[in-house]
Amino acid sequence: MFLASSAKPIDDNLKNLVDEIEAQSPSFSVLVARQFRYSLRQTPVEVNIKEPRQFNVLEEFIIRAAIEFQPPPTEDELASVLGLDSVFIKTTTATLRSLQTLSSTSPLTVTPEGRSFYEKGSVPQPPYPIQINAITDPLSNKITFQSESLNETAINLPDLADFLTIDNTITDIASLPLEEIQKSIQASGLALHLPEEGKIVTSCKMLASTQKIWKKISLFVIFDALKEKLSIQIRNGKQVLESASNWLEFLHTEGKISLQVLCELSTETINFEREAILKYKNPKIEARLENIRQKALKAATVNNLKIDNSIVAGEAIQLRDRQNYQTFLEVLNSAKSQVMIYSPWINQAVVNEKLLTLLQKLANRGVSILIGYGISRRQEDEDKPIPSEVEKKLRAIKTPDGLPSVQIFWLGDSYIKEVIVDQQIHLCGSHNWLSYRGDYLPLGESVYKVTIPHQVQEAYEFLANRFQNHAQKLWQNALVNRDYKLAVESLCVWGALGMEDIALQKIEQNNWLELLPVWLNVALQGLRSKNIQPDSASFKAALSLLSQVSLEEAFIEQLQEKWRQVISAIAINNPETAFNLLSDEVWAQFIRLKIVQESDSPNGFILYRN
Repeated sequence: MFLASSAKPIDDNLKNLVDEIEAQSPSFSVLVARQFRYSLRQTPVEVNIKEPRQFNVLEEFIIRAAIEFQPPPTEDELASVLGLDSVFIKTTTATLRSLQTLSSTSPLTVTPEGRSFYEKGSVPQPPYPIQINAITDPLSNKITFQSESLNETAINLPDLADFLTIDNTITDIASLPLEEIQKSIQASGLALHLPEEGKIVTSCKMLASTQKIWKKISLFVIFDALKEKLSIQIRNGKQVLESASNWLEFLHTEGKISLQVLCELSTETINFEREAILKYKNPKIEARLENIRQKALKAATVNNLKIDNSIVAGEAIQLRDRQNYQTFLEVLNSAKSQVMIYSPWINQAVVNEKLLTLLQKLANRGVSILIGYGISRRQEDEDKPIPSEVEKKLRAIKTPDGLPSVQIFWLGDSYIKEVIVDQQIHLCGSHNWLSYRGDYLPLGESVYKVTIPHQVQEAYEFLANRFQNHAQKLWQNALVNRDYKLAVESLCVWGALGMEDIALQKIEQNNWLELLPVWLNVALQGLRSKNIQPDSASFKAALSLLSQVSLEEAFIEQLQEKWRQVISAIAINNPETAFNLLSDEVWAQFIRLKIVQESDSPNGFILYRN
C-alpha cells in the first residue's frame, strides 16, 4: 500500500476487503473502493418437466417391435402376433403417443425421443409444472434461473446507471428459444433439465410481469505498481464478477467512462501511486533513466520552453500520453539499419496489422529488429507471457532474402521500456510500447526522446549486451544437440548487432560449415542496411574457409549463390574493395567450387555483378 487510505475514495465498510486485496502483493494499491446499486429484472415463469419411468412389459414389446420389425407393424398386426385383443394394444399405443414416444400415424414408428428413452429402459411420464424465477442481469448480460424469488429491498446507494450507460432492456422470456432456456437452467445449477438422466424441460411461460430488484455491488480500482497497470473489479461480496469487470475495463480503455466522475479518482492520485514503481525497477536501468530525467528537468528550468505540450531540454524531449505512441511509430519508420525494443509485456492489441505492416516495411529495406521482453526474474514466473499467435506473426516477418527480420525473445528482469533506433535515437520511460493502454485514456505516462550521443550509446551498450548474452546462450544450446534452427537464430542476433565477426568465429571454431550460407545471408542484409562495412575483415576470414568446403556438400548451391550476391553487394559501391577480396587463391577456390566459371576473370566478374 502506498497512498494512505484516508486520501482515497474508499467506503468504510469495504476497508477490510481492501486490506485483504493489498495483502495479496506488496505492489497492489486499492485506489477506489465504492459501493453502488443497480437493478436486476425478476420474472416468475412456469416450466414443464418431463421425467422417465420404467416401461412395462407390453410397452417394451411394442416399442421394440416398432424398432425391429420390417416393415413396421400396425396395432392389429401386433395384436394378432401376440394373440391379444387389439383394444389392449391400442390403449397402450395411445398412451405412448401421448408421451411422444410413438409417432401419431400408423404403422407403429418410434420417435427420436422415444428411441432415446427406450435405450435407457424407460418411457417419459406426463409433464408436470414447476414455478421458478428468471433473473436478468444487465451487468453480466445473462439470464439465470433460481427457485427462490429475490426480495425487493430499498438500497440507499448511488445508482451505477447514473454514471454509465447500462442496457436495461427487459428480455422477453417468451421469445427465447427453448434450447437457450434449457441451457440457462442447466448453467444456473437447478436440477430441472438433465438430459443424460432423461429429465427434460419441455416448455416455459411467463406467469406475471417483470419486477425490478435492486442489488448491491462494490467497485474497486486497483493499481499494480510493479506492472504499472490499473484494473477495475466489480465484486459481489468477495466474488469478482468477471464479465462485469471486463466490461468496465473495456469502457475505461475506450475512454467511455471517467474514473474522476465515477469514483472521484484524480490523475494526481494515479501519478502519486506511479512514483512507487521506482523501487521495483532494475537499478542499473533506473539510474540511467534518472540521469536523463535530471538533464531534462535542468534544461527545462533554464529554457522554460514548451512546444506542443513537450518540454524541450536540449536533445532530450519529454513526451506525454498521446504523443508517446505517435512518436514511437515515427521513430520506427525512420530506421535505416537497426531497431532495438524492450517491452516488459507484448499483446495483440498493440502488435496489430498496422504495426506488423510497418515492421515488414522495415524488413523489406534491410532493417534488423531485436525485441526483448519480460519483467520477472525467471521466465516461468511471467504471469503475462507473450501470446503465441503474436510471437508467430512477429517471427513471420522476413527479409527479401528470407531471413527472419524480427528476433524476439525473453530477457526478463526489467521494468523500463526502451527503444533504440540506429544507435541515434533513444526512447525510454513508462509507456508500454508493445502493450500500452494509455493511448486511449491519458494516465500521465512520460517518455524521453533522447538524441544526446553519449547517453544513447550508454543505453545501446547496455541493451546490446543483453541481446548478445542471449545470442551466446542460444548458440550453446544449439551446440548441445547440433540444433540448426537455434544456431540460425544466434547468427541473426549477432548480425543484427553488427557482430558478424563473432558469428563467423563460432562457425569456424565448431566446424559448422553448413552455416556459412546463413552467415553470408546475414552479412548480405548487413551490407544493404550499412550495418556491416564492405571492408569488414570478416569477409576475408569467410573466404579463407572455402578451402575446407567440398563441392559435394549439400549446401554448396546455397553457398555459391550467396557468395555471388555478397560480392555483387560489395561491388555496387565499392568495386575496388570487391576486387581486393578476389586474390588469386580466393579466385582458385571460386573456380573449384563453381562459384564462377573457369572462363571468368575477377575484373569481368565484378563488372558483370556490378
